[in-house]
Amino acid sequence: MCPVDIQFVVKKFEDFTLHELYAVLRLRSEVFVLEQTSVYQDIDAKDQKALHILGLKDHELVAYSRIFNRGDYFMEASIGRVVVAKKERKQVYGHALVNFSIAAIEKHFNSRTVEISAQLYLQKFYQSHGFAVKGTSYLEDGIPHIGMLKS
Repeated sequence: MCPVDIQFVVKKFEDFTLHELYAVLRLRSEVFVLEQTSVYQDIDAKDQKALHILGLKDHELVAYSRIFNRGDYFMEASIGRVVVAKKERKQVYGHALVNFSIAAIEKHFNSRTVEISAQLYLQKFYQSHGFAVKGTSYLEDGIPHIGMLKS
């Protein structure tokens, strides 16, 4: 179920406006680099292959993910860079974003199988969306992660 106060938009990289691209990169940097104190290369040359899910509330970016077709990132279709602005985390936007991302993979890539690299502390969150653990935990950019698969 999607909250009525958030709207999700799917965009190709080349369809971003400069303002949209700036908002995406800023949100990812605020959370993944500053908040999680992880110095890593966010701009990874994979954005051009992805479809981007923008969660907008009152025309402001508050949630974001990117999705990939099979073989573009993992062997299966995948979701990555799942993020919700800190001030909006008490809402159910994270669940709505993951549900929308899964539906977008089905619609745009005709796939029901989704593979992710999840931060370990979010394992139960993703399990609530039908993902199962795949393998053992590992460090990615200094943060514990776990492979997960939804089929």
